[in-house]
Amino acid sequence: MIAILRKELADYFTSVRFVILLILVIFVTAFGLVAASQGIRGANLPEGIVFLGLFTTPGKVLPPLTYLVMLMVPIIGIALGFDAINSERTGGTLSRILAQPVFRDSVINGKFLAGVFTLSVMVGAMLTLVSGYGLIMIGVPPSAEEVIRIFIYLFFTIVYGAFWLGLAILFSIVFRRAAASLLFLLALWLILSIFILPVAASVANAIAPTAEGSAEELMRNAELQQMIARLSPNILFQEATRVLLVPSVRSLGMVSMSQVAYMIPNPLSLGQSILIVWPHLTSLVSLSAVCFAISYVLFMRQEIRAT
Repeated sequence: MIAILRKELADYFTSVRFVILLILVIFVTAFGLVAASQGIRGANLPEGIVFLGLFTTPGKVLPPLTYLVMLMVPIIGIALGFDAINSERTGGTLSRILAQPVFRDSVINGKFLAGVFTLSVMVGAMLTLVSGYGLIMIGVPPSAEEVIRIFIYLFFTIVYGAFWLGLAILFSIVFRRAAASLLFLLALWLILSIFILPVAASVANAIAPTAEGSAEELMRNAELQQMIARLSPNILFQEATRVLLVPSVRSLGMVSMSQVAYMIPNPLSLGQSILIVWPHLTSLVSLSAVCFAISYVLFMRQEIRAT
């Protein structure tokens, strides 16, 4: 598998696709820094979490860096995996590779690990650039807790990207043409990132209408909307990001006025934030594992002939 991994890494890092994705990462980094420079002065952030504001503060026009990352990471995962298998099958190189003394599972394992490593390098470089230039811009060094939160956010981002990479590899196995797998992946990305909230609202209004406008009806409708929206990994990642990088967020569910009255208006500790986002992490890891497991089984059972 090491030989396949080195071969895939060499293909990724020497391709035009990698250069284009790297340019995209640079642009996202620049837009995030511009947004932070425009809004962080008036953000009135509590002491001890000022550095995290570089990632969560929106500008006058631009959204915060975390929102841009939520949109960018699926694009990187899709771009790295949408033709991982079908392009080699069409070109006839897959049968030549498997004709060598190479295990079949080493091929798909090497492709997936190479994609995850490439994605990790891009996301890690972006966070490093934002942290470095942001430190120069605001002049406030991060605390130990802020550094840990950023590393946990990096891990969440890699897992989130691994889901889209595994899904892209799955589509590259199911569809024999790279264009078909790319179109289906882009359509699914649009549904899960943009249209999931209107769909969740429509379904919740149909199942739990709020005709009378009582507190119970509104609560049930909001909880149903949230449950349906969390079927999307984008929503899971967005909520986890908000808790990790904005410690003042104390809950992701519905909170009654009586509960708000007993809440102390202080930022949550790192341990409490991790407890809140733990279900999101397990869900993202499970989704990534399921996508790769299905890809693994289909690839191992697929007939590959020399063309």
